[in-house]
Amino acid sequence: MTAVDDRTKIEFFENLEVPEGWRVELLRGDIVMMASPDRIHNWIVQDVQDQIPRDRWDRLQTQDIDIPGEPSEPVPDLVVYERGIITGPGRLIPAPAVTLLLEVVSKTSASRDYADKKSIYAAGQVPAYLIIDPFEAKCVLFTEPTGVGAGADYSAQRITKFGDPAPLDLLGITLDTSRFQTLER
Repeated sequence: MTAVDDRTKIEFFENLEVPEGWRVELLRGDIVMMASPDRIHNWIVQDVQDQIPRDRWDRLQTQDIDIPGEPSEPVPDLVVYERGIITGPGRLIPAPAVTLLLEVVSKTSASRDYADKKSIYAAGQVPAYLIIDPFEAKCVLFTEPTGVGAGADYSAQRITKFGDPAPLDLLGITLDTSRFQTLER
């Protein structure tokens, strides 16, 4: 895709009218629409958000992320960055300002969450990417982003089963995962 095509697609994406009950995001030039998530998904996001101290961290749900050098504007389930680092209005949070991004796996998002978004977030040098998977009853924390573009990845990974404490060292907390509910495929 050329730079002109990227700009045209981004302009189209930014002006796209999305039906009620749907979300849309731009992932490496592809526009992806998805239905609103299950309540269990939202309860997990809410539970994680409640455990992150608000006095130190801003915790925004479904906020668009600007990934430098990528034709992507992903919309993670939760964006965490230091309080006060972003001020004023705007739709996009620059990836370099972000400390942690969270995705909760849904019935249709597993391959995007574990592959596409992992690479996109690593390319954006987001220090920590947390996937919570209610189908597998586990949390997967990726840290130490390396590489650029489609070849970007994280070099460290920690898996925690639901019910076990999940350390989030970059935030200075340990998640209590005991209330996370599961879903069947």
